[in-house]
Amino acid sequence: MIKTLADRVQRIKPSPTLAVSARAEELQKSGKNIINLSVGEPDFDTPQHIKDAAIQAIQNGQTKYTAVDGTQGLKQAICNKFKHENHLNYQLNQILVSCGAKHSLFNIFATMINPGDEVIIPAPYWVSYPDMVLLTDGKPIFITTDHTQQFKITPAQLEAAITPRTRLVILNSPSNPTGMAYTKAELCALGAVLLKYPDVLVVSDDIYEHILWNHTPFTNIVMACPALYNQVIVVNGVSKAYAMTGWRIGYAAGPAHIIAAMKKVQSQVTSNPTSIAQAAAQAGLSGDTTTIQSMCQSFKERHDFVYAALSTMPGVSCLAGDGAFYCFPDFSALLGRKTLANDIDLAEYLLDKAGVAVIPGSAFGAPGYLRISYATSIEKLQQAMDNMRAALDDSRNQY
Repeated sequence: MIKTLADRVQRIKPSPTLAVSARAEELQKSGKNIINLSVGEPDFDTPQHIKDAAIQAIQNGQTKYTAVDGTQGLKQAICNKFKHENHLNYQLNQILVSCGAKHSLFNIFATMINPGDEVIIPAPYWVSYPDMVLLTDGKPIFITTDHTQQFKITPAQLEAAITPRTRLVILNSPSNPTGMAYTKAELCALGAVLLKYPDVLVVSDDIYEHILWNHTPFTNIVMACPALYNQVIVVNGVSKAYAMTGWRIGYAAGPAHIIAAMKKVQSQVTSNPTSIAQAAAQAGLSGDTTTIQSMCQSFKERHDFVYAALSTMPGVSCLAGDGAFYCFPDFSALLGRKTLANDIDLAEYLLDKAGVAVIPGSAFGAPGYLRISYATSIEKLQQAMDNMRAALDDSRNQY
């Protein structure tokens, strides 16, 4: 048996969010009642007009290869979206459609990183950023934040982290896992630093753009600082806003020469995204936004409930979020004991005793915290909060 694997595989770890979700599903199949708050996936169905567009595409025979970088119709819809919603002008050759926003991000790293290049990643971070950087021979450089600064980096922190080896800076707003979003003023201040380093590329991960209730209207760094236009790649997709996680359509917009290089990478890896999913995404981006607004309102109501419930639990500290569908409470006051030494122990305890699946904060670079997704019904959230409170009370009573 061949046992030697490539070094790059040894550098990365499996996605902890997918691992916890899989374990929760296994327990559910075994008969245990599990409330899964580990998954970053809207519980809403894909809007009907989008599904209808996919059915029509099949009936029309749109089942062949498309251009590697996406159909012209979808790319034009993306350009229109940027123009009307973000006041950003991109041409078709500045757009690349990929198999999800995660794929778009990987294309950037594969295109831009040489061995040893540094990528600045604010922590807490989405779990896949560091591993994708490692997989492409880069070096993650973390800027640590906490609740005292609302999990957002400062211009001074950014300036201190930049070195001659810095290649990329990642910004994710609203954030997975914290739910926090940068204000326009905060982005302008970060932009002023980045303008001094024209060889540093900024990756703006806007996947939660439409799930936002504070600091509205939505602003990303190139909107806040237009002088950075040639220094920013914007990444987005239809998964979160349109409840289309399984359709796997993401996209990137940026300087034409970088997009062309990303297209070349994609041509040798996946080729084009699914033709039918592209037709559906085009319908989503071009159609009525009422469903987006309705889903966002539901997420806000769920956020308010979960935030209020967590805030009344002894030993738990929680900030109100700005968007996305996550709370990121601090449980460190309850940790350090024999059976609950850390956030990993706590997540296991809650899964076992409360029947609630959550993700340890250490997976996001923030030990002592838990990520709680409220992308599920209010009824399940009410039960989950009751179960968590009872389990935490039991844990305190044991000592």
